[in-house]
Amino acid sequence: MGTTERPRRITMTPAAQRVLEAAARLFYERGVHAVGVDLIAAEAGVTKKTLYDRFGSKEQIVVEYLADRDERWRAFLAQCLDAARPTPTARVLAVFDASRAWSAENSSKGCGMVNAHAEISDPSHPAYPLITGQKQWMLTLFTDLAGDVTPDGAGDLGQTLMLLHEGALVAHGLNIFADPIGYAREQARALLAAIGDSA
Repeated sequence: MGTTERPRRITMTPAAQRVLEAAARLFYERGVHAVGVDLIAAEAGVTKKTLYDRFGSKEQIVVEYLADRDERWRAFLAQCLDAARPTPTARVLAVFDASRAWSAENSSKGCGMVNAHAEISDPSHPAYPLITGQKQWMLTLFTDLAGDVTPDGAGDLGQTLMLLHEGALVAHGLNIFADPIGYAREQARALLAAIGDSA
């Protein structure tokens, strides 16, 4: 599983950490565009001057928020993969299990990256490469895991698993039916079983 350096370019002082924590909560609950620096500063208990001294811009706060969320997700997923049985199918399903547990704890409104992308679709925004890079990383992960299941079909299987996973995250955020990530996991399990039967 590859790693990429998080694009953090600031020193996280206690005041900066409070800003980041307030911004993370507000951005996720209300959306990036709906939250201004005045509200973030007030919620963090700092002045706007302190906020700008630490981050420079709202855009950089968004980058830091998404980078922090991504780093925490990758660390959580790595623990889940390390704990999974070392079979190809178990490792694929561990990604769905990790997402199910993460979403229950951290993502009641769906994937933070998907939600941010709904508001940040301009490639020139400094957070855009972080958002798309995180999803590219997930596709690479699924493709790598798929290669252990079916080396010749890793690309196609990786894309299929990615679609199941991302669709489940969106459905979770929309709350249209119960346990979409569990449902996607079952579909992935059935798909992997069918591939095993045909191998």
